[in-house]
Amino acid sequence: MLYVNIAMSNDTKTSRPVREQIDLSKIEVSPNAKLILMLAAMVAAICGGLYGYDTGIISGTLPLIGDDFHLNSTMKESVASAILLGAVFGAFVAGALSEKFGRRTTTCIVSGVFVLGATACAFSPDVWNLIAARFVLGLAVGGSTQVVPMYISELAPQERRGSLVTMFNVAIGLGILIANIIGLTQRTNWGWRPMVGIAAIPAAIVFVSMFFMPKSPRWSAENEGMKNAILHLSRIRTTKRAVRKEVEAIRENATDIDPKNRGWRGLFQPWVRPALVAALGVAFFTQCGGLEMMIYYAPTFLNDAGFGASSALWASLGVAIVYCIMTFLGCLFVDRIGRRRLMLIMGPGAALSLVGLGIMFMSHPAPGSIGSYLIVAFLLLFMMFNSGGIQVCGWLLGAEMFPLSMRGQATSLHAATLWGADLLVTSTALTMAEGIGLTWTMWFYALVNLASVIFVFFFVPETSGASLEDIEDALLENRFRPTRENKRIVPEEDEEDARSAA
Repeated sequence: MLYVNIAMSNDTKTSRPVREQIDLSKIEVSPNAKLILMLAAMVAAICGGLYGYDTGIISGTLPLIGDDFHLNSTMKESVASAILLGAVFGAFVAGALSEKFGRRTTTCIVSGVFVLGATACAFSPDVWNLIAARFVLGLAVGGSTQVVPMYISELAPQERRGSLVTMFNVAIGLGILIANIIGLTQRTNWGWRPMVGIAAIPAAIVFVSMFFMPKSPRWSAENEGMKNAILHLSRIRTTKRAVRKEVEAIRENATDIDPKNRGWRGLFQPWVRPALVAALGVAFFTQCGGLEMMIYYAPTFLNDAGFGASSALWASLGVAIVYCIMTFLGCLFVDRIGRRRLMLIMGPGAALSLVGLGIMFMSHPAPGSIGSYLIVAFLLLFMMFNSGGIQVCGWLLGAEMFPLSMRGQATSLHAATLWGADLLVTSTALTMAEGIGLTWTMWFYALVNLASVIFVFFFVPETSGASLEDIEDALLENRFRPTRENKRIVPEEDEEDARSAA
């Protein structure tokens, strides 16, 4: 018999909280628990694909939009960047919605906004309506990056959380790849309106499907009571033992929360600061390491280096393919290798690749020479190391590092940091390349990647194998920050025990 609080009301005679007994032996776990969990993660992760597609398709459609509406370079920049500005606002709006209405409901809302934004873009009569529609689309993009990783992390068992949450990254890569393929092969056949409007179809599928997915047990425990939390948990766990263990951990963290530890006020409490520094720092380096610059501007850089337009577009497609493959591999291995270890292994490779890329730009190789092939090789190597390392962990750490009582606000700030950093890079990369040259631009970003490795080493603990409640306990007990003796939230032997039990 497990005793949990399933109601927040008081006994009218004693003015004490009512404690009801729940016999977990009577709770029926779903025979399709693994399938339901995987479907929920996959359906939610489609929002990542929409994010990747809607941000990636602009490179193939912008020339067509410019010809259609007779745009100058300033207006083209406004069309391209409107989605990034909307994403910053969308991250904060989704944070409030996810706390008030829940993670599942907010994902439904976000997918609905994706449908509206993509449809509005496709039918925009002029450039100002298109900019407004792209801003609305940005609200959905930013909202999805806030709520989807958090929703999946709160559904996932601790031993699979990394791989399930990083499905969001895999979907981003697939979205970018599909956008590049369509942009390369169909731009003259379709025109820009179908290219941007087709994203409404998968968004509508997500909108309908989410009504049948489970709610976050953590959100239900805090807002609807433990009884509902147990019902949702029993849909996605395979044994009563797993439900019993997780329910007790959730109950301890979801009840009797000090009001000062809730919401924005709680987020800036001193005991939460190590998580805030670690998650936001990794978020900053995720975007400012240069990957977004390569996705947006690789054809431009290669054109400046003497590549033809067709060669530059094919190289850009290669960038998207490498990104997709590496995020998929990261999804498979992030729980086994660990978040911290993966970033420390891959980060130096990203920095060295950019150093090599800068050297090759400095040598100005002739088209078709060995040097020109080395430029492409170093570019793809950078994508391999960066997308297979910090990119895999950027969204994941923000979804798992913060306590339940402030997780919605924290993930809003985390997503806004990611989008703000993206906006910073997008708005300065070409100016920097024109001002100091491609060589020094690459070397600058190499230093940023090196700085990210140093930051991870000193501030980011290993969270693989730890439950969300374990991470919160580490913050409360002031043992979150890595030390020479202990770099993990949960010792490796305890993680192996958890995997064996699962």
